[in-house]
Amino acid sequence: MIDISFSSAVVILLLVMDPVGNVPLFVSVLRDIEPARRNRIIMRECAIAFAVLLLFVVSGRFLLDLLGLSESSLNIAGGVILFLIALRMIFRGNEPIFGDQIQGEPFIVPLAIPSIAGPTAIATVIVLASSAPQRLPEWIMALTAAIAVTLALLLFAEKISKLVGERGLLAFERLMGLILTAVAVEMLLRGIEAFVHQL
Repeated sequence: MIDISFSSAVVILLLVMDPVGNVPLFVSVLRDIEPARRNRIIMRECAIAFAVLLLFVVSGRFLLDLLGLSESSLNIAGGVILFLIALRMIFRGNEPIFGDQIQGEPFIVPLAIPSIAGPTAIATVIVLASSAPQRLPEWIMALTAAIAVTLALLLFAEKISKLVGERGLLAFERLMGLILTAVAVEMLLRGIEAFVHQL
């Protein structure tokens, strides 16, 4: 991921945040909330997710140095995680992500974390920040753009759900899973290549 462009970073972040795949969850969790309150909750949860991911963007290099991790190992680990997430996106059925229905107004869990700022998104921003720390402002802009798109999609979650339907959402999520699979394989190959050069 060292030579990744700004636009590629935005796309990758959108893939791992999976706003389209989160539409059914947001609609389900916010169903019993007053319509006037729903948009405020979505904006608040996106802001929390942004703050969490921004923290890891800024501290990514420090965390790697603290834990003694190399970029190649993080690329390989990130590739494996992305690959598993991609498989889940491709083969997941209509079963709910969370077993029990959330009662009352959600706060942080499960909407901000782990739906938007999940382990994969956190690993991705750490890889971005650590692979090219001199481009930190660019990664922050990419994260901001991805969160903005996520927010826009989730604000229209109910309309999108009614317009496309469950089958349409599932098909689109599987398509994103296929794209994410290619990204995961590329990360793995780069990690393995960097490791071989170290030997």
